[in-house]
Amino acid sequence: MENYEIKDLIINKKSREFRNAIEDLEYVDIALIIEDLDDEYQVLAFRMLPKNCASDVFAYLPLETQEKIISNITDKEINNIIEDLYVDDAVDLLDELPANVVSKILSNAKPETRSLLNQFLKYAEDSAGSVMTCEYISIKKEYTVEQAIKKIRRTGTDKEGIYTCYVIDASRHLEGVISLKTLLLSEDDQIVSDLMDTNFICCNTTDERESVTKLLQKYDLLALPVVDNEKRLVGIITIDDAVDVIQEEAEEDFEKMAAMLPSNKPYLDMNVFTLFKNRIFWLLILMITGMITGAILEKFEAAIQTLPLLVSFLPMLNDTGGNCGSQAATMCIRGLTTGEVTPKQWLKVWWKEFRVSILISISLALFNFARIMIFQRSMDVNDRLKYALVVCLTMILTIMLAKSIGALLPLFAKKIHLDPAVCAAPMITTIVDCCTILIYFGIACSVFAI
Repeated sequence: MENYEIKDLIINKKSREFRNAIEDLEYVDIALIIEDLDDEYQVLAFRMLPKNCASDVFAYLPLETQEKIISNITDKEINNIIEDLYVDDAVDLLDELPANVVSKILSNAKPETRSLLNQFLKYAEDSAGSVMTCEYISIKKEYTVEQAIKKIRRTGTDKEGIYTCYVIDASRHLEGVISLKTLLLSEDDQIVSDLMDTNFICCNTTDERESVTKLLQKYDLLALPVVDNEKRLVGIITIDDAVDVIQEEAEEDFEKMAAMLPSNKPYLDMNVFTLFKNRIFWLLILMITGMITGAILEKFEAAIQTLPLLVSFLPMLNDTGGNCGSQAATMCIRGLTTGEVTPKQWLKVWWKEFRVSILISISLALFNFARIMIFQRSMDVNDRLKYALVVCLTMILTIMLAKSIGALLPLFAKKIHLDPAVCAAPMITTIVDCCTILIYFGIACSVFAI
């Protein structure tokens, strides 16, 4: 059945037909159908969902729709949602909703659920504790394989990941990990302590969530145990949560690289004033730095008046320098993000980019030399050679400088604990523009004896 036909069933309040129509659909597809409805029908559609899938569909709805549903359903329905959601999904929801809605949700949760949610909400937003879940399988090292499998069958229904089991002692200290595959392929009477892996990877609740995603990537893990300062197991971070973090970090870096303050809301959900606030700060800074470029040009007013043709080459030199700097910065920021590069390797990074800049600058300089000599025939050969010399020398020095700045500035930012994405295209282009003008007119004044 097509989506528009399912929407008609909702609008006409045909509950039975609607439930039959969505029986074989994925939860995310059902959420998309509800999201596309007019506001007045979204709550109606949610109430028409079967109880066994309502909370799963709710987890895929956008924040605004979730808030709308919470505000328009009964306390009992809220309780059903919050009790059925995985803890990490519930925490993500509470982190974003207004205080009055959060209060309504917590007041309808069971005491043990409310206590658990409050514990998770205390973790810093960018910490591993804020993205972990407590739905994991824990077993004791003295269990036999048969006992361990029985516990998985008994408790695994409500767990987010049963592919790895975590071995803990009476005080919940993490002693080892064992995979479900190992348990299934072992004899029933074998002891867990003989099979578990004691050389495991874990993280602390206070670790940065970005560093946790790198651990999952580095060791190809499906889940990572999270322990507190006493090495007690408090939760796990699954690969799907790590993917969400990676996506959020990538979006944040993208916005910073475009000289905007990051925002957690979708573009169409942000009002004009929010967009204005996110953009005006960096635009103002870049405008002020651009005024420095204008001030430098004023100092070379005599050269411009004497040789006005110099100005025609300036945009090309500025653009080339800015593009070269942005290329180097992009590669460097990517290396920092993936862990391939560290600030300690600055000399190695600079030397690589410097050699690249030599090849690029010579290639572009030769192209410009030929262009000037061929297309500027209105001048005598001597003047053409002088212009070609000025442009080509500036091109070579500008590209070398731009590549160096683009490579080293993000590394320096990382060293002083700033986000390398801040040192991206707009900032580097502005710095390179100022340097290019100084180099260009400095060489021109020397060559033409101005």
